[in-house]
Amino acid sequence: MIYKEYGTVNNETIVLLHGGGLSWWNYREAAGLLAPDFHVILPVLDGHAGSGRAFTSIEDNAAEIIDFIDQNLNGRVLMIGGLSLGAQIVLEMLSQKKDICRYALVESAAVIPSKITNALIGPAFGSSYGLIRNKSFARLQFKSLRMKPELFEDYYRDTCRISKTDMIAFMKANTAYSLNKAIRESTAEVHVFIGEKETHEILSSADVIVKKIPNAELEILPGLYHGEFSINHADDFADKVKSIVRK
Repeated sequence: MIYKEYGTVNNETIVLLHGGGLSWWNYREAAGLLAPDFHVILPVLDGHAGSGRAFTSIEDNAAEIIDFIDQNLNGRVLMIGGLSLGAQIVLEMLSQKKDICRYALVESAAVIPSKITNALIGPAFGSSYGLIRNKSFARLQFKSLRMKPELFEDYYRDTCRISKTDMIAFMKANTAYSLNKAIRESTAEVHVFIGEKETHEILSSADVIVKKIPNAELEILPGLYHGEFSINHADDFADKVKSIVRK
């Protein structure tokens, strides 16, 4: 795992974990907006372009980032946030170390395992993986993700660098994840965000999260799809982060 850093280490630290199949640029714009006031760290998750390590599990990624915080940031940070796969890792970090952060921001996390989807990932990607390097196919996939057009080259470059084994591994982990029972012990103030137009799975998962975490609040974002908040509305995302930590 590698870490991109913004701002100065003298400020309080915010760690943001990108979505599956994306990379640190998921939060690049938001990090730039937060950098004048905070020390912002953007890890590149295992199995993703440039990470230097294969993807093993959500639990291993969580433990790895906790170790980084223990070794470099006195064992605790102001906030940890994440999108989708990154949000699942945030939840796992809260479970593994209850006081790892003061605030947590969980965007579009799935915590209800889907056995059917999980079983189909291997065969589906095993046969279609070669298409990811086809730019026309990549543009169609990118369009389905509803990310702003200027991110396409980042998306295409880094998707092409993800191995089939890693892509299958993190997608299977994403569809198999459920909350660790230890999440109830977390001392963090948890803010859960989902788009109004998310899938039923994400909407239902949000309800599960706020019921199982004592200090959790849910906000549904009008008109937004999966991941649009942090990626397409970085200014609103950065303002929300500031309002959470300064209230």
